[in-house]
Amino acid sequence: MSVEREVAQVEPATPAPNQVEVRVKAEPDQLSVMRAVVGDLAMRADHDVDAIADLRLAVDEACSSLVRLAAPEATLVCRFRLAGEQLSVTAEVQSKDDFGPRKDTFSWRVLSALADAVSTSVESDPTADGSHLVRIELTKGRTAQV
Repeated sequence: MSVEREVAQVEPATPAPNQVEVRVKAEPDQLSVMRAVVGDLAMRADHDVDAIADLRLAVDEACSSLVRLAAPEATLVCRFRLAGEQLSVTAEVQSKDDFGPRKDTFSWRVLSALADAVSTSVESDPTADGSHLVRIELTKGRTAQV
């Protein structure tokens, strides 16, 4: 009896310097992974306790908004980048809807208050039939040390 294994050939991607990418199922129980990653990165980048807490909450709000819009079986992708004193987060998910997160909600107000800058975009995905890529980007810098 022989066992055949299917082996996928993967081309190594050239990661951007100081970037971490995490992919999880777009489900609420996976959000703790994203909170943990951003908290650890912010701590290693010498952000203060308040900035770390703000980043954890901001990532949770952003990812929660995207999970609500996610297509069935979608993957939530987060890219975390460190550049100087700024930590930037890009979160995205495939959605059947052609609109992004609503900006007139309490959740969006919280997200906007926690991050230094926040934006959203929606792109049609030519590779997926009728799907759209919904993205939220946010940045948070270190607070001034006294």
